[in-house]
Amino acid sequence: MKTFIKNGQLIDPKNKINSRLNLLLEDGRVADITRDDAANADIVIDATGLIVTPGFIDIHMHEDPLNDDGTLAVSITRSMLAMGVTTALGGNCGLNVADPVTYLDNIDRYGAPVNMALLAGQGWLREKVSKADKYSTISRDEIAKEAKEAKRALDGGCMGLSYGMRYVPGLTEEEYEATATLCCRTDRLVAAHVRDDAAGIFTAGEEFISVARRLDLNTEFSHIGSMAGFGQMEEFLRYIDETRARGMNLHCDCYPYYAFSTHIGSTTYDPGFLERYNTDYSVVEMCEGKYKGQRCTEEIYNYYRKYEPNAITVCHVMRQEDVDMALAHPGVMLGSDGLINKGQGHPRASGAFPRLIAEFVKKGVLSLYDAIAKMTSMPAEKLCLPNKGHLGRGAEADVTIFNLQTIKDNATFASPMTSPDGIEYVIIGGRLALKNGKIVNETLGRAVRK
Repeated sequence: MKTFIKNGQLIDPKNKINSRLNLLLEDGRVADITRDDAANADIVIDATGLIVTPGFIDIHMHEDPLNDDGTLAVSITRSMLAMGVTTALGGNCGLNVADPVTYLDNIDRYGAPVNMALLAGQGWLREKVSKADKYSTISRDEIAKEAKEAKRALDGGCMGLSYGMRYVPGLTEEEYEATATLCCRTDRLVAAHVRDDAAGIFTAGEEFISVARRLDLNTEFSHIGSMAGFGQMEEFLRYIDETRARGMNLHCDCYPYYAFSTHIGSTTYDPGFLERYNTDYSVVEMCEGKYKGQRCTEEIYNYYRKYEPNAITVCHVMRQEDVDMALAHPGVMLGSDGLINKGQGHPRASGAFPRLIAEFVKKGVLSLYDAIAKMTSMPAEKLCLPNKGHLGRGAEADVTIFNLQTIKDNATFASPMTSPDGIEYVIIGGRLALKNGKIVNETLGRAVRK
């Protein structure tokens, strides 16, 4: 099948293209970029006045669960598609919702709204081999079993390993290194939500990076805005740049919001968090349960920690100037960190990509070209996916077309699943997944494996 997209402003940072050009897709691949018309196309899209880019890639999100029958419990992946994402990387922060190899197999079996890749989460692997709680260390025998499970996941196509050091306080350097070494001398990614944030970010960052540096790993620092966004960003970016200048393959991801989100029962909210953020309970907004939509008090906090620890929260503590600084940095990619539970969560899951353009490009924080790079070529290169993230001949025919004038995020903390405006077309594998802002096919996504 041939699809011809004409008269659009084509932006492809990987190939250094930013011109009004036509794009020909054929049999799931990019066939040509040209100034000429194409004859005999099956579908013609007139993109006059629109921006044509490679499909957006979300390098940090949290995947939908599987239903009992193995099909996808579609929620966040539908939001990904609606905001122009064609490929998403789940399994971040050490977390998986199911066996990652089984998950990938089921994506290929049943399809999904977007292409899905996974990291194997160290926290998930640990729970599979040990009954120890998250605060406890595990034995060398259990570490060996964990490494064996990690190897199985990597052999099954996972893009690498993720660590939730904050969420597993019992993780030791020995356990970390025994699994991370499996990614040594390969292009597999190692990503981490480090052990501490705010004033503790420098020690926590060095804990993660020192082992990765020693093993010469392809390394990603997760959601830097919610880790160093409390007055530490400028100095922490200096530390990142120094590390990169010394030859380490190190990048960061960040989402364009000034509040983070996690479960109330997570270690992030263990006693002492108020002192760490120099704040009070009212910064915590409940997204689920008995007090949904309300700000915390000590009473509400204690109730949820005891009775509803899996309830999602939003915590309004990050500094705007720090997040803006991170997103403007050349070593930082866009990642939504999207997490949705039963339709509730943070608006970043449905708004991060259009928001970067509406709030950062239009307001002069970023150029459009640089923003597109952070959403396409940079994550594709980080994941070592040579046929994604660009529109050169032979690339996979994943394309996003949007209206720069109307694009905006509409998701809010009260309604986190609201779709954006301005995403006009999304093409996955050469076929229309979204047309005129409406999803028309949510089964085109396939597993992306190493």
